[in-house]
Amino acid sequence: MNAEYPDEPWRLAGEAFVSVWTVPHRKLPRLSDAVTPHTVGGRAVVVTAWIDYTPPGQLSYHELLATVAVRHGLSPAGSITEIWVDSETSLAGGRALWGIPKELASFELDRADAFTASAATPDEWIATATFVPRGPSGPETRARFSIIQSVAGRPLVSPVRARVRPRSTSATWSVNPDGPLGYLAGRRPLVNTHLRDARLLFGTTRR
Repeated sequence: MNAEYPDEPWRLAGEAFVSVWTVPHRKLPRLSDAVTPHTVGGRAVVVTAWIDYTPPGQLSYHELLATVAVRHGLSPAGSITEIWVDSETSLAGGRALWGIPKELASFELDRADAFTASAATPDEWIATATFVPRGPSGPETRARFSIIQSVAGRPLVSPVRARVRPRSTSATWSVNPDGPLGYLAGRRPLVNTHLRDARLLFGTTRR
């Protein structure tokens, strides 16, 4: 155990509200030279997620992230381009262990009729989104993928194992066009989902 954050892998639990977008390659935020975006017809895939990490996971905090799908053989992989958390512990660990560019933000969550989340830094509002469930949850699903970040100019590949119960949702987003997610402003996600009862194993002991 590091004095500031847990050693990898992190065992996390909670729920996520996910949207999948396609964005013209030229509109993407700058990616590290250590990765290559996966594009189809000149468009890249961006996955955004609002995540509420809760017990029995090792850490409890809120998160908003954007991940670009990147090439990694035949395995699904992404590179995180923007990410905010409201935990100093998560910020320190994410940067030190995996080169994830975490920043601090404040979050407002409302679960009265649907799930509405908003994130802002002291300097600017980032985004707000509302997710409305559609139908029942599906069966438990397991997934494996990798997060690839640039560390000292080289790709660092971190495996992720997930267990979730997906549920279809509709989503309405409002994004600050002048903010860090401005490349999503005015666009509509293709797919939205609520991942319930999530369990994540992030990272590896094999370094």
